[in-house]
Amino acid sequence: MRRPGGVTLVAVIVWISGALQIIGGVIGLITAQTTAEVTGSAGSVVTTSIIAIVLGVVTIVVGAALLRGSQLARVLTTIVLALNLIGGLYLVIGTPSNVLQGILNAVLALIGIVLLYTRSANAYFRG
Repeated sequence: MRRPGGVTLVAVIVWISGALQIIGGVIGLITAQTTAEVTGSAGSVVTTSIIAIVLGVVTIVVGAALLRGSQLARVLTTIVLALNLIGGLYLVIGTPSNVLQGILNAVLALIGIVLLYTRSANAYFRG
């Protein structure tokens, strides 16, 4: 079965997200040295940065698995998108200064979920 364009789009978005996590983690590791010089400790920055890099790599792997029609990748992506949707709604409701960011996060997450569960996507993931 031919992969639907919506699945490809979600996979590309997932890859971009993973790449940004890795970049953020690397920047965190680079700036940890400066943080250590100023505060005397950079442990939490290093730990957070390493976690971001690992999550970024996992995110990229999940994106690749989406392209191969992995049902597990679809479920993992759906969970992450649902959490992004909840986070976006929280920003809209809980932090008025971040309403635009919350709306954008929520809308993108909702679009991603919808694209993963269209009729053609369902058929693709069934095999």
